[in-house]
This record gives sequence, structure tokens and C-alpha cells, in this order.
Amino acid sequence: MNVWRWLLGSSVLVWLLLSGNSQAMQRNSPDGAIALKQTDSLCPQPALSRVTRHRIQPGETLVSIAQRFDLIPETLMGMNPVLRSGSAPVGTEILIPPYNGIRVEVPTGRTWRDIATTYGVRADVLFEINGCQTAPRVVFVPGVNWSPNPIPASVAGQTSRVLRGYPLPSVVPVVVGHGWQVDPSSGEVVFHSGVRLAAAAGTPVLATGDGVIAFAANQGNYGNLIVINHNEGLQTRYAQLATIDVQIGQAVRAGDRIGTVGATGSAREPYLRFEVRSNSDLGWVAQDPGAYLQNLRVGR
Repeated sequence: MNVWRWLLGSSVLVWLLLSGNSQAMQRNSPDGAIALKQTDSLCPQPALSRVTRHRIQPGETLVSIAQRFDLIPETLMGMNPVLRSGSAPVGTEILIPPYNGIRVEVPTGRTWRDIATTYGVRADVLFEINGCQTAPRVVFVPGVNWSPNPIPASVAGQTSRVLRGYPLPSVVPVVVGHGWQVDPSSGEVVFHSGVRLAAAAGTPVLATGDGVIAFAANQGNYGNLIVINHNEGLQTRYAQLATIDVQIGQAVRAGDRIGTVGATGSAREPYLRFEVRSNSDLGWVAQDPGAYLQNLRVGR
């Protein structure tokens, strides 16, 4: 299906339903029931209805299962409490969501729109991903990582002076921005949790703030990945690296060299994938890096 036609149809449907005009759609049709049925077909199946089951086999690990299904371990841990110790008990049946994200119960007195605001996800995107349900009690929020260590939600999404550096020696174009968009390589509509920066292979990658290395290894589609935890519940991620020059637990300062640009993981050409995340009550929420570092805004 032409992706732009899908986007246009979905956007019109979302506007009509969110603005309360679904009745108008019925009145303007010779057969209101048929019109409503046709518009319903524009919505995808709810993400949680596409969850599959997998029985853990001998030799499988949390990481290998995540890689098999093109997910990150945190996604599986969030969906399956039995995995939160880091082990994968053989014979246990676990739930596999269609893509990365978290399952969230909508609290009494709140709506899915409140959930969209809390996690920084566009309301229309959350609406469609959950099958255009008007009052769901449970929703799947894409692009958010489950975390066992809660930090007050008031921290999330706020500009901070903790991140004061730039991830490369000089400012370069932002070739792919943050958020939902058409992936330039596949043509599919995807959520991009960071920004993609144009840089030659071997270019030094620099820490954007003081912090501690929380992860430094290969991680599936991220390729060689470095994760730095900072103060104020912030985290930065540097992916698709050629080399990793730091190790877990190491303290770094803003401007320190931590690796080099490469084309590992899902990358087909050299670039730096850079992410900023904030820790909420349920996971690491992907933030727009341009809200923290001016030179990471699209068009700069």
C-alpha cells in the first residue's frame, strides 16, 4: 500500500474521531453503518492483539530471544516479569509484542490522551497503534523502554544543563529526525527514537555530558552501542559505532572520546545514531534530542 495514502487516510480518520465527527460521517452517507465499517478498516489491529507467545528453549537467553524478534531486552522484561532477573527459564512461555514499547494500564480518571502526554507520544499515533479505541483501559506505548528504577515523572521532558556538549567534533547535518516518519531505507512508517547524524566512518564520538557508562557492547539493530547515565534522570545513547573505547562503570566527562562512527547493526552506511531518554515511572522515554541540544534540531 502506498505509504502516503495510508498516512492521509489514517490522519483524516483520526481527526474525525478525535473531534467527535463520526456521527457526521454516518449522516452524510446513504448507509451510516457501511460508512463506519469502511473507516474502521483504516485502523490497524491494536498492537496488544498482535502479541505472540514463545516458549523458551534450551540455550536461549534474554538477549538472544530479543535479537530473534528484533526487540531490545527491556521490552521483553516489561511484558514478562519472569524475565526481570535477567534469566530466561527454559520451558516458560513469554509474550512477544510486535515492536518495542511498554504496556500501560490507563489509571482510573485518566484517558489515553493523558498517557500520550506523559510519554511524549503524539496522540494520533497512540490512537492508531491501539486500534482507534476511544476508551481503552490498557494501551501499548511505542518507543518507551521499561525500567525497574523509577524516577519522578516531573524530570521527564525538561531541558537540562546536564547535557552541554555535542556528540561529534563539529556540527553536522541531521539526516533523520526524531519521531514518527517514513524510514528512508525501507519506506515504512516507523518511530525514530533519536536523530541520525551524517558523519564519516572513524569520526570520534564524544560524550555530551558527565556520567557513567551503563552499557558498552553490540545490541542487535543498534550495532555497537554505548549508553551513558547522567544526573537528573537523563540517559544518552550512541549507536551504529565502529569502535567502543569505554567500558561499563567508567566515569566520563562531557567531551570525552567514547568511540568512533561506523556502520554496524542495521546501518547501511556510516552515521551516528544519537538518542536522549528520560527515566519515568515505567521506563526510559525517548525524547527529542533537539529539545536538549540546539544543534541537533532538524534543519540545523
